[in-house]
Amino acid sequence: MTIKQIRAFLAVAQSLSFAVACERLHLSQSALSLTIKALEEGLGGRLFSRNTRNVALTAEGESLLPLARRLIADWDNAEDEMRQRFSLQRGRVTLAAMPSFAGNLLPPILKTFRARYPNVNVTVNDVINEQVLEMVRDRQVELGVAFEPMQNTSMTFTPLYMDRFVAVVSKDSPLAQRGEIDWQTLLQEPFITLQRPSTVRVMLEEHLQARGMKLPVEFESHQLATVGRMVASGLGVSAVPALCAEQMQELGAHCLTLDDSVERAIGVLTEPGNELSAAAQALFDILKAEDLGRL
Repeated sequence: MTIKQIRAFLAVAQSLSFAVACERLHLSQSALSLTIKALEEGLGGRLFSRNTRNVALTAEGESLLPLARRLIADWDNAEDEMRQRFSLQRGRVTLAAMPSFAGNLLPPILKTFRARYPNVNVTVNDVINEQVLEMVRDRQVELGVAFEPMQNTSMTFTPLYMDRFVAVVSKDSPLAQRGEIDWQTLLQEPFITLQRPSTVRVMLEEHLQARGMKLPVEFESHQLATVGRMVASGLGVSAVPALCAEQMQELGAHCLTLDDSVERAIGVLTEPGNELSAAAQALFDILKAEDLGRL
């Protein structure tokens, strides 16, 4: 059975008139008759008994009628749902973002998205940078926001902006009076950072190693928030991506400009060949349009 045949059957069954059904369907009587004939041949028997004056449903036609109504209703509902998804009147988009981005820059972006598409739901997976790459690669999410991969990858990376690391000290530290600080001075203090295999930790170590220095870690944690609280309490200093600067200050720490900062692009990761849904594409477009360097 085809949708065209079922619609033709319903039009005749509900009106019990081929002439009325032709008007409803905008078909000629010969085209409608051929459609009904093809349906009957496909099913193996007659659905209508008809003569020059009357059209009536056979017993089999009566049995098909409620099924046909349900099929058409399901079909129309499916069409309507897909149109709403493509027009962003409904839908869902899944995103993975490293915590520093998810907790600092993502909320105002989602606010813009929500204002434009209030009926589209967003699922945010707040995971470490390495897991963002895994979730995109395994197609658990459509979009990922992370640092530019340090190794070759098959994923597509679309840069959004360049992030520069900043130094983090306690507000009570004499270093807080400075506007800028160099690595030699910063590393004289106990250093607090993220545990391996954090991308932030790896970038710090590689940056310093290239300059003949070593990262003297005395405290480490799995969460940037914990690092910030440790620094704020006076346990030591740290260096974090600039996108975390506001978070560090909220935790009671103070941020300084580094004279030789670690730089790394932050952008959107997508899986090649995996066409984005309309909702994911809309969020992707907003991410690209935002001036993230000012947020």
